[in-house]
Amino acid sequence: MTEPTDANHPLRLERTTTEAGAEVAVLTLQNGALNLFDQPMFDAIEAAVADLVASPPRGVLLRAEGKVVSGGVDVHVFDGLSAAEGAQLWQGLFDRVAHPLEDLPCPVIFAAHGLTLTAALEIALACDIILATPRAKFGLVETVVGLTPSMGGPQRMAERAGSGRAREFVMTGDLYSAETLREWGVVNQVHEDLDEAATALLHRLADGPTRAHAATKQIVGAWRSGGVRHADSITPEVSGALFETDDLRGAVRSFLDVGPGKATYTGR
Repeated sequence: MTEPTDANHPLRLERTTTEAGAEVAVLTLQNGALNLFDQPMFDAIEAAVADLVASPPRGVLLRAEGKVVSGGVDVHVFDGLSAAEGAQLWQGLFDRVAHPLEDLPCPVIFAAHGLTLTAALEIALACDIILATPRAKFGLVETVVGLTPSMGGPQRMAERAGSGRAREFVMTGDLYSAETLREWGVVNQVHEDLDEAATALLHRLADGPTRAHAATKQIVGAWRSGGVRHADSITPEVSGALFETDDLRGAVRSFLDVGPGKATYTGR
């Protein structure tokens, strides 16, 4: 996918490779000073996610340019919608953004360097790992327009932080610091040099056993939807399939021949 690089395009998707040859993708929001989620932004992110699904890399990083990650959704998107149209809007965003992003067979990282509101935070919560700077602030502030977050924010916040904190977070509409959300288990890591840390983690994970990472996501996903016993029920088949991958066979042989930590992976 080759996106225009001019400043008028709401985002860009770039594919590169690590030094070890693993393909990675970086999706950057660049929609003006506030990176608002207007209709062109929603259309662009749906197209970018469809591109990643059609040809998955071995790691994905979502980030933003500018002072803020996103000031939220352009309220014009909501103006005049009927109940049926609102339901269709949210279902489409689950079907074409949140769920396919979660289901990518590779690690997905979100890097938040500043204010991260509403849709951007809900997208972050659909990623595997969230990194932030100490200056980042987070909020689901939909109550200012009489709405509740509807791209999966409340339930994914509850999964990471607990239901009581999720209700507080959404109902108050307050802003919370990166450190608070790290303590809650929502943000995984806080770094001063976010770009360096995010890129290093992206490359580290992409250079790893991609099929094993995908299996981890499947198992955790099964737990999310059905609990421990459901995850147990799918683990033998999901993990068993790894024994026929080139990466596992090569890593086992490397371990036996030269010891741990020397294996290289191709994602196959």
